[in-house]
Amino acid sequence: MSSTKINSGKYILAVDDLPDNLLLIKLALEQENHQVVLVNDGPAALAQIEKSPPDLILLDVMMPGMDGYEVTRRIRENQNLPFIPILLISAYQESSVVKGLDAGADEFIRKPVQIDELQARVRSLLRLKQSIDQRENFVSCLTHDLRTPLVATDRMLGLIQEGTFGEVSPKIVQVLDSIISSNKNLLQMLNNLLEVHCYEVGQKVLSFISFNLEELIEEIVAELRPLATQKGLDLKFNRKQEVGEIFADRLELRRVITNLVGNGIKFTDKGFVEIRCYLSTSPETVNEQQQASKWAIIEVEDTGVGISPKVQQKIFEQFRQGHNKRSGHGLGLHLCNQIVQSHHGTIEVESEPSKGSIFKVKLPLINSSSEANRK
Repeated sequence: MSSTKINSGKYILAVDDLPDNLLLIKLALEQENHQVVLVNDGPAALAQIEKSPPDLILLDVMMPGMDGYEVTRRIRENQNLPFIPILLISAYQESSVVKGLDAGADEFIRKPVQIDELQARVRSLLRLKQSIDQRENFVSCLTHDLRTPLVATDRMLGLIQEGTFGEVSPKIVQVLDSIISSNKNLLQMLNNLLEVHCYEVGQKVLSFISFNLEELIEEIVAELRPLATQKGLDLKFNRKQEVGEIFADRLELRRVITNLVGNGIKFTDKGFVEIRCYLSTSPETVNEQQQASKWAIIEVEDTGVGISPKVQQKIFEQFRQGHNKRSGHGLGLHLCNQIVQSHHGTIEVESEPSKGSIFKVKLPLINSSSEANRK
């Protein structure tokens, strides 16, 4: 059976190497008016999903070549796909529920399949899919609807501050500065929330290109130096070793470095913030699929307030705020972690209270051809 293009409507994808099993599933689901597409192996299933993502996948575990666990893992690793519930189907004593759930499956059903149980599990998973889709639409719409007036307010406040509508007294300028700062902070929080949401639901599409890492860091330093100068801090870029061209999403990596340097400035009252980049040749493994012989290392060090060991353990979690009065909403570092992980890299922190912090980002050096093959 070959992959099928669904032009309209919702459908369920059933994957099994035995035609009789597929026929049974098809008849059971069509009784409840579901559109069903049948394929008989893992590669065909992945091709079908890439063409037209289904609302639900019924997947046999024991298939020759590529088993159901591997198909599940590949689906969950594809960040361009929306959330798709996966129901694994297996014969008794032939597979592990734990292994299937760890691979990313949502439900498990044993053979011989009972028609009423299959139909009930399908209804349950489709309700789950609908609930998650509605939540995703709600977050996206809410974030967009909130951003629009905030952007308009920011522009209007800027015009007032510039005297477009008449002369503004020094006292009013101070008030406007405070309002503009608060508005920008709220807008940044919404932008971070939307980015985090896109990563979590697999809607974030990365654009990998070749670019010069040192040039990117120089741009960020030039942009943030006025903030450091205002606080009397020395913002330094130390080229420990020439890294040169890397292959990554430039905009997302810029977001990571800007966030780390900005935090360094925010939490440092005296001393310096230093950015370093260099190459490492340690043969470390990022995950089971990817190894790198060379790594681009980016370090951001500050002489600020530092971070306690307890906070360090959970600092990259969503909405995990520090105990310092200047701590934000717990989205920035979580987003940095998501971006770095999407590049198959790591981010870690070394810190001591009152003695500053060092954030280290490690990115595997890959070229455009290997990245295209990985995708």
